Amino acid sequence: MTKEENEKRLAYLKGIVSRLPEKPGSYQYYDENHTIIYVGKAKNLKNRVSSYFHTEVDRFKTKVLVSKIWDISYTVVNTEEDALLLENSLIKKYNPRYNVLLKDGKTYPSICITNEYLPRIFKTHTINKKWGTYYGPYSHIGSMNAVLDLIKVLYKPRTCRQPITKEGIESGKYKVCLDYHIKRCAGPCVNKQSWDEYQKNIAQAREILKGNTRKILQDLHSEMQTLAEDLRFEEAEEVKKKYIALDGFVSKSEVVSHTINDVDVFSITNDEKVAYINYLHVSNGSINQSFTFEFKKRLNETNEELLQLGIVEMRERFNSHSKEIIVPFEPEMELENVVFTVPQRGDKKTLLELSEMNGKQYKFDRLKQAEKLNPEQKQVRLMKELQDKLGLPKMPYQIECFDNSNISGTDAVAACVVFKSMKPSKKDYKKYNIKTVVGPDDYASMKEVVYRRYSRLLEEEQPLPDLIVADGGKGQMEVIREVIQDELNLDIPIAGLAKNDRHRTNELLYGFPPRSVQLKTDSELFHVLTQLQDEVHRFAITFHRDKRSKHALESELDGIKGIGPKTRDELLSKLKSVKRIKETDIQTLNDTIGASKAAIVYQYFHPEE
Repeated sequence: MTKEENEKRLAYLKGIVSRLPEKPGSYQYYDENHTIIYVGKAKNLKNRVSSYFHTEVDRFKTKVLVSKIWDISYTVVNTEEDALLLENSLIKKYNPRYNVLLKDGKTYPSICITNEYLPRIFKTHTINKKWGTYYGPYSHIGSMNAVLDLIKVLYKPRTCRQPITKEGIESGKYKVCLDYHIKRCAGPCVNKQSWDEYQKNIAQAREILKGNTRKILQDLHSEMQTLAEDLRFEEAEEVKKKYIALDGFVSKSEVVSHTINDVDVFSITNDEKVAYINYLHVSNGSINQSFTFEFKKRLNETNEELLQLGIVEMRERFNSHSKEIIVPFEPEMELENVVFTVPQRGDKKTLLELSEMNGKQYKFDRLKQAEKLNPEQKQVRLMKELQDKLGLPKMPYQIECFDNSNISGTDAVAACVVFKSMKPSKKDYKKYNIKTVVGPDDYASMKEVVYRRYSRLLEEEQPLPDLIVADGGKGQMEVIREVIQDELNLDIPIAGLAKNDRHRTNELLYGFPPRSVQLKTDSELFHVLTQLQDEVHRFAITFHRDKRSKHALESELDGIKGIGPKTRDELLSKLKSVKRIKETDIQTLNDTIGASKAAIVYQYFHPEE
């Protein structure tokens, strides 16, 4: 691989990394043959994957891995624990080359129920399906131990490792151990507990490990009631403890849900030109496949038509034969021996929402990628969104916003900032000294400035803005409307940014009378509007401070008769402040502005001498 090829590869990968979401999930690295070479987990996908591409990375394994990466994919989940479970599932499915943890034989533990005559139940890191049935893996050791403890309390499976046979029990070959005496085992090896009862307990333990606890809870509840009716309260209390213990056990997960097996999940997210169909496959209680297809629309295809295409394409591509497909709506298609489910609640609904979240994230990533390649696309999108929200006749290419600044009416000023294509156009910013208003009257000041601004634009035949945004609520909007519509007879749309009780902008207003426009405060468009508001505040306050500082200097030096602006500037340039001018000696003043003017300044500040 040449240097140019490597730089191109790294630029492509860093582009993917820059668009990763800051959410938990699993990420997969691919080599040049698009084979998965590494599967990882992350609490924050963007932060974790970014760390591989830092220049200061010095681990040899990481450097080798990064040199082999040609593509990156990921799956978003809701919790860090789900990310752990998903990572483990994918590692087992693909056995990636660079996942050292798996190659070393280390993995999350599982729970095994052996195939023996009297099955045992225990935790293990070793998977050998000849020995028995395995449940898990468990990323949270505490949860796994809680399950085992629950099963031990409820069903008391044997813990001894000696091989027990039917013939050995019948011939009296075995003796009870300590567990029997301390009531941790019911003694099936000596027929203190029948084989049928022991197998019944093992069957119920399997259901608990699968997550099918509802029927067991119902049976325990019925038994508890029966015992209570027979006045066997102590026994009923023991059953109640089992019921509470089982009811309090929660082992549900979006990634590992033992109640769902061999199911396909499809969801669709789209825009005007492209549809994104996400596919999840759930097998043995865990997600082992996640993929999003992108369909470019040629005609006005409906979601139903596109979803049908996606289902057929993905099931064929991934060779899926699932008998159940979870979908957001019933498609108008029939597949042999397949049932379509539109869930309303529960684990299946959660899986559908997870699929939709992955589809939306993929769409968002593609949009960000396109906007990075063509920044103007984002600006056009935001202008189009604002046009649709307000119902404007055309896209608001030029937006202007005003703000006043004064202290008790003194040094009153105003400012106008201009955004073009949703970005600040600083060369078009304007500053205004308030001329006709006496005292602190924000409405009158706003009226003066708006009139001066747009009457001048009319006289000079300059282009008018597509939208005026008032930095305030209904009052400011009405003042601007009076000038624009009533006095100047112009048709310029006017919006307002209103604040809540905490003086935080939380609402976009439009129309007369003004109405609230539905706009999320964490959306990109709202951020641009608040940026406009912050910018006009900054510009107005800066202008006001500059004017006050200049006024303070002028009041001190310009009061000296015989000292003009040129001499004043020479003094300030040399001595930096009025305080230093007061404190300096006559000789320094002579050297700076000459003997005659130096005498005037010195005498002004030192009249007693």
